[in-house]
Amino acid sequence: MANNNEKVVLADPAVIAGLDNYRNLPAAQQPTWLDQAALAAVQAELSKQPPLVFAGEVDILRDRLAQAAQGKAFLLQGGDCAETFADATADRIRNRVKTILQMAVVLTYGASMPVIKMGRMAGQMAKPRSSNDETRDGVTLPAYRGDAVNGYDFTAESRAHDPKRLLQAYHTSASTLNLIRAFTMGGFADLRSVHEWNKGFTDNPANARYETLAKEIDRAIRFMDACGADFNALRAVDFYVSHEALLFDYERPLTRIDSRTGTPYDTSGHLVWIGERTRQLDGAHVDFMSRIRNPIGVKLGPTTQPDDVLHLIDKLDPNREPGRLTFISRMGAGKIREELPKLVEAAKNSGAEPLWITDPMHGNGITTKNGYKSRRFDDVMDEVRGFFEVHKALGTVPGGIHVELTGDDVAECLGGSEQIDEATLEERYESLCDPRLNHSQSLELAFLVAEQLAKN
Repeated sequence: MANNNEKVVLADPAVIAGLDNYRNLPAAQQPTWLDQAALAAVQAELSKQPPLVFAGEVDILRDRLAQAAQGKAFLLQGGDCAETFADATADRIRNRVKTILQMAVVLTYGASMPVIKMGRMAGQMAKPRSSNDETRDGVTLPAYRGDAVNGYDFTAESRAHDPKRLLQAYHTSASTLNLIRAFTMGGFADLRSVHEWNKGFTDNPANARYETLAKEIDRAIRFMDACGADFNALRAVDFYVSHEALLFDYERPLTRIDSRTGTPYDTSGHLVWIGERTRQLDGAHVDFMSRIRNPIGVKLGPTTQPDDVLHLIDKLDPNREPGRLTFISRMGAGKIREELPKLVEAAKNSGAEPLWITDPMHGNGITTKNGYKSRRFDDVMDEVRGFFEVHKALGTVPGGIHVELTGDDVAECLGGSEQIDEATLEERYESLCDPRLNHSQSLELAFLVAEQLAKN
């Protein structure tokens, strides 16, 4: 609410019309809602709900991402492949936040660089699919598109696209954000608690290495305490949330006009991104995202061409605003060294300065002999190394990492210090969509990234 000294700017009808221009364009990966009256009621209800994030927070994040694009900070973005309503529990949310905080400590201490902490959380509940349908034993039903659309159980009732789930997604995101803010602002994230964050996890080399680092931090803090340092700044951290802005029936009702500037913000998350399947230049997603003030991410796979990058820059960041545009490369370990350089070089030669981060997960998917979707941890690590090698060769900035992870002791990605094999997948595989790094694999990855940053 505006105070007495704050000027309230009314929404320009042209801005509203522009926001709705996506309706005139092809929109990929949208649900098939059978009950249009129920959908309209849900949209109306969402439009009246409080924002999940605020314009001022979004503006601060944009400034920090600009620092990362210049090599003065590093973005750590991690979380579930697809959040579910059932898993939005205090313990699971805490473990994800804890894992990201631990990774950030490793990166900050190992690379002497500020780390922007961002979860794939509080909104990552819709997934694009390669097929609209799924067939099992001769029965064909709609594919699972995330809990915001339908259920995972393979029944006609569960797989029906239900717009009421959009409201449940909003309320689940709100409660998740409430917990995140409580954890990160209420003392849980206090840097003096680095030892506490490691309790409850299985002992393995990654955790042992983290414990050694925690002891070094502890000694440094005791030294600063003896010198009379003020530790108030260590008690809380800024933590941002992000998700793929896939569903217009969710994102548009949560887009609000800022009363200070008259500009639209998508208040469903601080940063929202466009996926590899929805980044068509003449499509609805690119058009809609070009009109909001949030920082925007775009996933770029190995088929991306330099002209695609240049057109995306012109469309999404025409004013070349620092912190506005993040490119998330997802090439695969075997292709990143060949495909990424031409994209980075094209952007560099154009004078643009997007933030480049790597998603080393999505380009490295495999199906194991026993039928599990998985990724080899060595491939994930190799893609990260390739990402840093490319930027070092071009004299550009490797600005961040985007990973699918969980804070729980699952077994979904092969390898790592626990030497997870195909048999272990059968015991501890939990993901409903894509395989995630578990807690110890996430820490291992953080140590590798810290080493690469220290060399850069």
